[in-house]
Amino acid sequence: MAGALAGDGLVRSASNMSWRTISLKDMWNEQPDVFKRSGAAEEEEELKWAAIERLPTFERMRKGMMRQVMSDGREVHDEVDLTKLRTEDKKQLMDSILKVVEDDNEKFLKRLRDRTDRVGIEVPKIEVRFEHLSVEGDAYVGTRALPTLYNSTLNAIEGVLGLVGLSPSKKRVVKILQDVSGIVRPSRMCLLLGPPSSGKTTFLKALSGKLDDDLRVTGKVTYCGHELSEFVPKRTCAYISQHDLHYGEMTVRETLDFSGRCLGVGTRYEMLVEASRREKQEGIKPDPEIDAFMKATAVAGQKTSLITDYVLKILGLDICADIMVGDDMRRGISGGQKKRVTTGEMLVGPAKVFFMDEISTGLDSSTTFQIIKYMKQMVHIMDVTMVISLLQPAPETFDLFDDIILLSEGQIVYQGPRENVLEFFEHMGFKCPQRKGVADFLQEVTSKKDQEQYWFRKNQPYKYISVTEFAHAFNSFHIFQKLSEDLRVPYDRSSVHHAALVRAKYGISHWELFKACFSREWLLMKRNHSYTYSKLPR
Repeated sequence: MAGALAGDGLVRSASNMSWRTISLKDMWNEQPDVFKRSGAAEEEEELKWAAIERLPTFERMRKGMMRQVMSDGREVHDEVDLTKLRTEDKKQLMDSILKVVEDDNEKFLKRLRDRTDRVGIEVPKIEVRFEHLSVEGDAYVGTRALPTLYNSTLNAIEGVLGLVGLSPSKKRVVKILQDVSGIVRPSRMCLLLGPPSSGKTTFLKALSGKLDDDLRVTGKVTYCGHELSEFVPKRTCAYISQHDLHYGEMTVRETLDFSGRCLGVGTRYEMLVEASRREKQEGIKPDPEIDAFMKATAVAGQKTSLITDYVLKILGLDICADIMVGDDMRRGISGGQKKRVTTGEMLVGPAKVFFMDEISTGLDSSTTFQIIKYMKQMVHIMDVTMVISLLQPAPETFDLFDDIILLSEGQIVYQGPRENVLEFFEHMGFKCPQRKGVADFLQEVTSKKDQEQYWFRKNQPYKYISVTEFAHAFNSFHIFQKLSEDLRVPYDRSSVHHAALVRAKYGISHWELFKACFSREWLLMKRNHSYTYSKLPR
């Protein structure tokens, strides 16, 4: 009996073993089919990519490979026309590139830069120099400067009498900037600090070539050794104003799309053609996602561009992309979101130099930190030149910058690396307390009212040090001495990238500009149909 049971157990064990063997064998036999499918899919993708490479240049720059999800769950790369992307295709591409903006933006920019570096394409860099720059104007001061009806009437009468020499002008000469010199270098984040009325806005406008005509300017501003009259500074750089001026009837996406359409694509198309040509010669297959993004953002004349979706995402505006901007009479987005829209209008363009004036107004410290962090990634990876003016940046935001320009009463008190700014003021006898933000300290240490609390030389009596004395002391500081040596050496104009400075007045043709403006006006007419109807003749 025991032997029968033992035999039966052996048979059952053998049958189980054979079942397991068959199951494993069947599973093993199924595996090669999977690998064959994968290999076939890769071979099919290679054939599709080879077909794109054989297309003429004009067609090749519009076709790319995008990942598509099949009905059975498989992911394959399929050929698409990147100038006719649907909304869901754009969303899918942006989600694949920037799943989590905080983590993926730097990786994405590095992937973009790696493509050009791999084939040896040089990215344009711009260095901005300003030497002995002074700006002054005539203005009414005191109560006479108030915009009252009496003052406006009196000013108009005096202006007319002054033209015929019957009444001397009551305006006074106001010096806004006084003999400032320095260098703004590419690939370095520069923070412009200064108390109110220190001349920050005028300084940024002077560097961008957008000063008012009634101001008197001496000194010179150069981009890579070229003066502002030798190129078109308004298209080479982008000045972002602290005032938000938008059409309230347009949505956030429509506002950025119109701005990008008018600004054009710059040299993106030419650089993409050259990169594609070199990759074809060297047998390099580009990253399909990066190739699709670059091609989608390099074609001019599109009503909507993928660069808009990218800017919306990094500025945190994707949640309100289809909401009207709004104005005093129409409810829309918040004030902080409007400020980000103002910034985004310039980021969608091809500029390589950015001057940003108080872009953090209405934003909380966390949002400001994230935006400045993305700007820093752009500056360091894409070799952009950027100056950002902030009023009271948080310590974490302050630490993101590489260089500091401290402006007070129209004079530069300090310009140089952020790490050396406290060293200069300790040399002058002022020390920042441990629990005090460095940015707040820098804006208060030149004030006559707040300066004494930072004096740390207890063995010496405190004496007020004026802004002029600070500026003269900085001229003998080792940071300025090195800066002066760099300024004495002329910029090598022969090394300037041919695409660095823009010499064309418009980014698109007159016809494309007409179509863009007509499309916008037609949209505004439809949004204000009741007002438009009321103005029709009857």
